[in-house]
Amino acid sequence: MNHYKEKADENLLELKRKDENHMNRNTMTSIICTITLVLGIMVCCICDVAISGRFTWSLIVLSSALLTGIVSFPVILLGEKGVLAALAAMSIFILPFMYLLSLLIKVNEVFRIGAVMSIITLAFAWIVYILYNRLKERKLLATGITFLLIIPFIFLVSITLSRMIGEPAVDVWDILSGFIFLIIAVAFIRGDYARRKGYAK
Repeated sequence: MNHYKEKADENLLELKRKDENHMNRNTMTSIICTITLVLGIMVCCICDVAISGRFTWSLIVLSSALLTGIVSFPVILLGEKGVLAALAAMSIFILPFMYLLSLLIKVNEVFRIGAVMSIITLAFAWIVYILYNRLKERKLLATGITFLLIIPFIFLVSITLSRMIGEPAVDVWDILSGFIFLIIAVAFIRGDYARRKGYAK
């Protein structure tokens, strides 16, 4: 009995040690990424001021880098556990970012089109997140369903864009892409079926 208890304690200590090492590694990665991001922003701002005498295009870099840092930081630090926080951050900040971007480059269509595309893409991303969260033990099935969902997503984006910019709604590349994603989806779903039936590991 004592032997099993000691073994369990050793396993717990090993798991704790691995978690600590993983967290330390992620923390170091986040620090390196932050320093790299800040250095990139500083270089762009210095070059912009040196050439233009004021902040112009560097503001675009600054706002883009800040959004990237805010969204990516939870994933870098927490791994898979940070995906929810990253999605939440993107959902909160993407529309203000699009509006700011349209102001900086003085093109209203950037916000008008970008906001609509962002909302559609975010909806798709949340659906995929919920799907994988519900099917934690069946990643192959979740991936197959994701590829199936990409097909209507492609056509939704194409039709929405066509109404906004006056281009053809669907072209041959959309149809070809949909066909390819369908084949990939069937392959993953069949792989899940084979695993469930014990035909594959």
